[in-house]
Amino acid sequence: MERYLLRASLLRANPVARRVLGHAPAVLAIAGVSVLGTHLLAVRGRTSGRTRIVVVSVLRHRGRRYLVSPRGTTQWVRNLRAAGSAELRLGNRTEPIRAVEVPVAERPPLLRAHLRQWRLDGSSMLEGVGAGAPEAELLRIAPAYPVFLIEPTGAVTSSPP
Repeated sequence: MERYLLRASLLRANPVARRVLGHAPAVLAIAGVSVLGTHLLAVRGRTSGRTRIVVVSVLRHRGRRYLVSPRGTTQWVRNLRAAGSAELRLGNRTEPIRAVEVPVAERPPLLRAHLRQWRLDGSSMLEGVGAGAPEAELLRIAPAYPVFLIEPTGAVTSSPP
C-alpha cells in the first residue's frame, strides 16, 4: 500500500509522467492490448453528431459485460444515454453494441465488482467506499455512478492491419 501511495504522489507532482501514463491505456487499446478490460468506446456526440472516442473499462460479471463510469455522469455517459448504441474497439476489432442503463437498485454488486477489479487492495475509489463496504453504502452512492449493460448488436469486424 505504501508503494502505491508513493507512486501516486509522484504522478501528482510530475505532470509529464501523468500525461504520458494518462494516454497509455488509449495507446495500448489502439494497438489491440486490453489492460484489465480497457477498450475504446466510440459513441455519437449529442450535439455535434461527431463520433467521440474514450477509453473505458469493460467489466465482466456473472457472464455479462458492463460499462461503469467511475467518474460519474461524464460526457461519454450523456452521449451513450442519448445514442443508446456505440462501438467497442480494441486494435482492429470493432463490435457494435447497445447499452442499457442498469437501474440504481441493481448497481451495488456491479460497483463492488468494479472496485475489486480496479483496486486490487480493496481500497476506496468511489466516494471513499471500498469493495468491502456494506450493501447499503454501495446503494447510497449508486445514483452517482452510471452502469450500462452491454448487448452486442452485430458481428465483430476486423479491419486489415
